Amino acid sequence: MDINQIFENNRRWISDRLKIDSNYFVKLSKSQHPEVLYIGCSDSRVSAEELMGVQPGEVFVHRNIANMVPNTDLSAMSVINYAVSQLNVSHIVICGHYGCGGVVAAMQSSDFGILNPWLRNIRDVYRLHKTELDLINITEERYKRLVELNVEEQCVNVIKTSDVQKAYNERKIKVHGWVFDIHSGKLIDLKIDFDKILKKIMEIYQII
Repeated sequence: MDINQIFENNRRWISDRLKIDSNYFVKLSKSQHPEVLYIGCSDSRVSAEELMGVQPGEVFVHRNIANMVPNTDLSAMSVINYAVSQLNVSHIVICGHYGCGGVVAAMQSSDFGILNPWLRNIRDVYRLHKTELDLINITEERYKRLVELNVEEQCVNVIKTSDVQKAYNERKIKVHGWVFDIHSGKLIDLKIDFDKILKKIMEIYQII
């Protein structure tokens, strides 16, 4: 890639925006009022705004390897706090994707150096669902199922936070678990039954 091409692309993008609306950047610079917090994977093939077809200012985005929400990650916790408490988002989306390198790596018995502590969070998801996953004989299908289960567990991690619990009591904020099928371009709503999942454990994590 010619890095200078990026600046040419930027100039073209500015020109295209101004042709549509001469006040585009004046409006954009005033404030942001996104209704959605999107937590996704850092994978370069998965662009949050593009796959959802949304414009700048409509979605607040946080990305990391394998769309994780560990409670020890101050970056993820700070993003959730700001999105919920300051931006007053109505929806929080955890979006994984098939073909996730982080998920594949977590299922390998390999030393990944500095990545080991991060991958252990995914391995913990594998441990929680090992019985189900071990029954899947096709490796690719096992990876795909772990992607889905990881999304589910990260949604639960979001719901465990005090910020989200408080917002739910005040305005019924919604949490969604999605997967992006990188082979077809489709967004898949996993339609996770959070009431069923949380029924037996929420008394442990209930804060408010």
